[in-house]
Amino acid sequence: MSPWYQIADTAGALLVLIGAATSLLGVIGMLRLRDVLSRSHAATKPQTLGLLLVLIGVGLRLGVGMDLATLGLVVFFQMMTGPVAAHLVARSAYRTGQIDHERLLFDELDEQLTEER
Repeated sequence: MSPWYQIADTAGALLVLIGAATSLLGVIGMLRLRDVLSRSHAATKPQTLGLLLVLIGVGLRLGVGMDLATLGLVVFFQMMTGPVAAHLVARSAYRTGQIDHERLLFDELDEQLTEER
């Protein structure tokens, strides 16, 4: 095994470990935080970063073109769907009254919803 492959293999294993730890922190945040908006934040940002790090680590370990293309598609769709899902969950929580309005600094959605009526 050449030194380059050994370095890439070690870096890939390290990135997988860091990504898994980041995802674990997101899960702990989802369990510990008290309201829907905070949980939504914990569910999306650390999970996306953790998955991205895991996939980069796996890509470094695999190093094959077709597998890298598949991992690239997974990253692309994760980056596209994660924020949309978090936005829809937060909007649904807002519309069903599960948001404490006194804790919001800005409430732009209230203005939009009153204009629609």
